[in-house]
Amino acid sequence: VSAGNGCGHTLLTPHSGTLSSKNYPGTYPNHTMCCWQLQAPLGTSLLLAFGDVDLEPSEHCAHSSLLLADPQTGTAYGPYCRNSVPSAPLLVTNSSTVTVLFNSTSHRSGRGLLLSYATSQHPERVYRGGWMAGSPDPPLTMCFSVYCPAGCKDIHGDIWGNPSQGYRDTSVLCKAAVHAGVIADELGGQVTLSREKGITLYESAFANGLRSKRGSLSEKRLVFHKVCCLLSPACDDVLEVVAFNASSWWHEVNALGQDRAWVAERAALSTTGHSWAAEPGAEAAWLELDLGTRRNVTGIITKGSSEQHNYYVTSYHISSSRDGRNWRPYRGSSGQEDKVFEGNADSQGEVSNTFIPPMVARYIR
Repeated sequence: VSAGNGCGHTLLTPHSGTLSSKNYPGTYPNHTMCCWQLQAPLGTSLLLAFGDVDLEPSEHCAHSSLLLADPQTGTAYGPYCRNSVPSAPLLVTNSSTVTVLFNSTSHRSGRGLLLSYATSQHPERVYRGGWMAGSPDPPLTMCFSVYCPAGCKDIHGDIWGNPSQGYRDTSVLCKAAVHAGVIADELGGQVTLSREKGITLYESAFANGLRSKRGSLSEKRLVFHKVCCLLSPACDDVLEVVAFNASSWWHEVNALGQDRAWVAERAALSTTGHSWAAEPGAEAAWLELDLGTRRNVTGIITKGSSEQHNYYVTSYHISSSRDGRNWRPYRGSSGQEDKVFEGNADSQGEVSNTFIPPMVARYIR
């Protein structure tokens, strides 16, 4: 939990999380405070990675400070500010509970703070801000693994590239992992990647709620590897749709009185010309895909119809069924409420969304 008027971007889960001061990386406000209570499962301990601690210097950090307390052992860490920084980028505690307290009085400068944490179940390399802690960079093409905490999607920093090309090595690593669909931002998790030779141009893409940037040549690039695909190459296959169905479709009549049906079968991504469209004014419209047999479905790609009409879907829900009668809404990794997927912003580009976890179903709506 977090409380106070100085809290910035915060996502806390039992196994990992990310937190920052208000306005980060802009100057943090005057006369503000935030208190975060971190609670890991019993039997585990917390590891805190300092991504950035830039608080205006003062004697004994009296004007602005970061203080960490372990109530189980009575241990305190800090106070920290610009002239009293943490001695190491990774703090290993012996407790499953840590209180993080940030406060400020009057000041002129300072980005504030960015922290991430994980539990002792993931001790090898905990991602922190724009870089990693725990070991030196691996050589080119060597696969390595890092743990990305929950909450990286909305931290400050850019990514260049896309899942098929890879990402410029200057990209924020765990943010790129969310874009690539190898982890869910709500949970974080272990990612496997390699540093490979850079390419001439990285193309922009919208995927999993993030827009990457178009970027030029870099010396190296980051390539994410889905472990399931290392074991079973078929998990990246494009699934064949045996039949399409829809709640309704639009019968367009043009100025010459000619009829054109925007039927469900035209929803296939490879279709040229017009697409599927629901009847105008229809509420709760749905499109249904029959995969012929139960399949492991790991994601979806959507695109609008650019022929004559600038049509596209901006957001949608997903439901699945094994028999075509009983439907289960997709709730994603949190499992608390139906997940709303962010769709297209124009009729031209393709948008990818990954299902984490995947679903096993014959029918998708």
